[in-house]
Amino acid sequence: MGNDLIREARRRRGLTQRQLAEKLGTTQSAIARLESAATAPSFDRVIEILRALDLDLDFMLVERDGSDWMLAAANLPLSPEQLLERHEHSTAVFREVRDLATIR
Repeated sequence: MGNDLIREARRRRGLTQRQLAEKLGTTQSAIARLESAATAPSFDRVIEILRALDLDLDFMLVERDGSDWMLAAANLPLSPEQLLERHEHSTAVFREVRDLATIR
C-alpha cells in the first residue's frame, strides 16, 4: 500500500521518478523499486516522502457497516461479462467526474 501511495503522491505533484529521487537524495532506480513493490517502505518512510512533497496522509476509523458484503452478494449471480460491463461503466463515470473536476 505504501508503494501505491508514493506513486500517487509523485504523480499528483507532476514529478518524474528521477525528479522525486533528486528531491529525496536517492536514485531513480530506488524510486522505481519502491513504486513497483520490489521493496516495501516502512510507514515512517512513506510519511517522510509524502511530507517532502507537501502532502500528508489522513486516516479515519469508521464503523463497519457490511456494505462490502452486500455488494459482493449482489455481484455473485452476475456473469463475468456482466461484471466487466459494470466495471467499464463505472470507470467511464469516474473518468468523466475526474475530467470535470480538472476543468474547474
